[in-house]
Amino acid sequence: MNKQSIYGLTKDQLAAWLLDRGHKRGRAERVWDGLYRKRVTDYEKMEGVHPECLSLLEGKFAIETLEEHIRQESVDGTIKFLFRLQDGNLIETVLMRHKFGLSVCVTTQVGCNIGCSFCASGLMKKSRDLTSAEIVEQVMKVQLHLDRMGNGERVTHIVVMGIGEPFDNYDNMADFLRVIQDPKGLAIGPRHITVSTSGLADKIIEFADSDLQVNLAVSLHAPNNELRTRIMKINKAIPLEKLMAAIDYYLEQTNRRLTMEYILLKGVNDGAEHAQELADLLGDRFVNVNLIPYNPVDEHSQYQRSEQDSVLAFYDVLKKRGLSVSVRLEHGADIDAACGQLRSKQLKRPS
Repeated sequence: MNKQSIYGLTKDQLAAWLLDRGHKRGRAERVWDGLYRKRVTDYEKMEGVHPECLSLLEGKFAIETLEEHIRQESVDGTIKFLFRLQDGNLIETVLMRHKFGLSVCVTTQVGCNIGCSFCASGLMKKSRDLTSAEIVEQVMKVQLHLDRMGNGERVTHIVVMGIGEPFDNYDNMADFLRVIQDPKGLAIGPRHITVSTSGLADKIIEFADSDLQVNLAVSLHAPNNELRTRIMKINKAIPLEKLMAAIDYYLEQTNRRLTMEYILLKGVNDGAEHAQELADLLGDRFVNVNLIPYNPVDEHSQYQRSEQDSVLAFYDVLKKRGLSVSVRLEHGADIDAACGQLRSKQLKRPS
């Protein structure tokens, strides 16, 4: 029987667990320091902690549960990891290099049920949610890889945009965010963390009322219900009217700029008329539109990448309408760039 991972505990949960077994909070602090500051992966190497405490923890909790199955490295420094979970499932995690630091894109589910018609992540239906520990350990695995490289680099930013819908695994995602933000642990500040959702309106409202304080991105990808329902089947259950109402609530409660993600698909949603309609939809809301070049997926051959002229024209329309807009820089184009692509290829390989 597999042990539960210690990475699934927040510091308060770890302290409470040890306190119930007769150990003072100070020991939990030292264990926490060993895990996240010293990044020890063997209880025997954890210094300054009473042996009885370590023995108790080792009997209950594993430190490492993810196994690196494949690692792909791009010429631009992007690294895509394919990790094997204890139950044999595979998940993707990506390290990306930016001028502002190193960001890790984490996965929250094994597969995805949202079923966006352009996306590689949804090629395999969701089989289960990841635990908070499995999400935290993705970051730790990447950081441990950086440690082994010996260049003194550390993960500075997190994007929760990997395989799965984060808000469909809300509680585990929230615990993950609390662990990585802890100032005595990885200390990744809330302004350096972004969570992306396909538009689960009720969870956007819950997120707005939470204490998490991290950035939010919404996958929009179309300016009207007819087109969005064709591209993203979730729009049938949560149409734009309901989604925009939740977004308005979020903006009012948090006063934080929200990112609207928009993948440009050639001849589908990238025309000047679509840009004008998008500007009408967003109005003067406090948002940034992030235009995303499409990474083609073999199984979704009906979609192609927009021409550069179309991207620039779309950008210009939004700018002239007074919107904040950016074009996402590409990472790892030479290593199965689309999210979920590496996992999908591995699962389809003959055994």
